[in-house]
Amino acid sequence: MSDIHSDLYEKLVSSERIFEGKVINLRRDTVILPNDQTATREVVEHPGAVAVVPVTKEGNIILVRQFRHPVGQILLEVPAGKLDPGEPPENCALRELAEETGFTSNKLRHLTSMYTTPGFSNEIIHVYLAEDLVESDKQPDEDEFIHTEVFTPKQIKELITTGELCDSKSLVALCLAGI
Repeated sequence: MSDIHSDLYEKLVSSERIFEGKVINLRRDTVILPNDQTATREVVEHPGAVAVVPVTKEGNIILVRQFRHPVGQILLEVPAGKLDPGEPPENCALRELAEETGFTSNKLRHLTSMYTTPGFSNEIIHVYLAEDLVESDKQPDEDEFIHTEVFTPKQIKELITTGELCDSKSLVALCLAGI
């Protein structure tokens, strides 16, 4: 099958691992551009993640508030977390939901999968809607300090309008959930 956009591809010439970390790796790739020029691409390798929009039987949304070191702020977000090696995204969604909120879901629906920042990272986030919530044990990771809060859809819209809720994965997830 011919690809009508094949004139956009870059050809990998070489790749060098620059950093290997607990959450991410960084590599520097050399590529040949469609015009036969050479360019360097820095790539953040990420194992992937999930984001979950938990909706209570009353139609309210559970969010988490936590400090995010890279931006130096406390952010309001949908529950989310990194995939473990070989872990199916649906399993990760249920695990993160339980760890961060103390609930699990009997009705989990995949909404989309999206690349967060494809200009420099291969991170993909799988977004889920969680309904028919059931109480479970809240067990955040030992390095996570989280406050769980419940909001009405109207409050969510106000938080977005005022900029208090400004995390991109959360904005997309809430939008796709119809909030």
